[in-house]
Amino acid sequence: MRIFAIADLHLAFDVEKPMHIFGDEWLHHADKIQSSWEKTITQDDLILLPGDLSWAMKDKEANKDLSFIAKLPGTKILLRGNHDYWWGTRSKVEKMAGKTCYVLQNNAIEMPDFVIVGTRGWTVPGTPSFTEEDNAIFSREIERLRLSLQEGAKYQKKMLAMMHFPPALSTDQPSAFTDLLEEYGVSACVYGHLHGRSHQYRLEGTIRTIKYQLVSADFLSFVPLEITSFLHE
Repeated sequence: MRIFAIADLHLAFDVEKPMHIFGDEWLHHADKIQSSWEKTITQDDLILLPGDLSWAMKDKEANKDLSFIAKLPGTKILLRGNHDYWWGTRSKVEKMAGKTCYVLQNNAIEMPDFVIVGTRGWTVPGTPSFTEEDNAIFSREIERLRLSLQEGAKYQKKMLAMMHFPPALSTDQPSAFTDLLEEYGVSACVYGHLHGRSHQYRLEGTIRTIKYQLVSADFLSFVPLEITSFLHE
């Protein structure tokens, strides 16, 4: 089983949300994703999708987007992003997404040789304009990550984390997210959320004991990134 990751698909088959307003690279981005995915990924592969899957506001509006994902090759693990307003309970999303998809939400997902853990994340303390409301959400996300890690640790296998938000501001500014990932011995963490000029602020490479990698779709030129080796570095 090979492992791939790509975040921020920002699909909008049933809502009016043209992505090219954010840059010409987003023109026909769903076609680009489908083409590269089908050339790269087989049914035996695993693909991590760390959030912002669909621009839908309601679950009915997300059906075509989830159907698009479900029909692509491979097994997928879905995580909520900050723009996934349609998202409901884990059981509801699993039912919507179909048999080729797992949902990561306050849980861990066991694979033959490793475990997937994670949470959406949020803006971290130290970010300009960080508010009390941000802190409340941040604190909840810390506990959700802890729940996922506690469950994942039970399997006694290598753990690979996925988050939507970057887990820290920079290499020299750790957060409670990175502290938890290190405490539980996570091997690597992939994340999205950053686009365009914000790519320059990415957390990347091996920091202390964990390898971090930005996998936003536009950062990857809409080609899923193979991360199988991250479990062995």
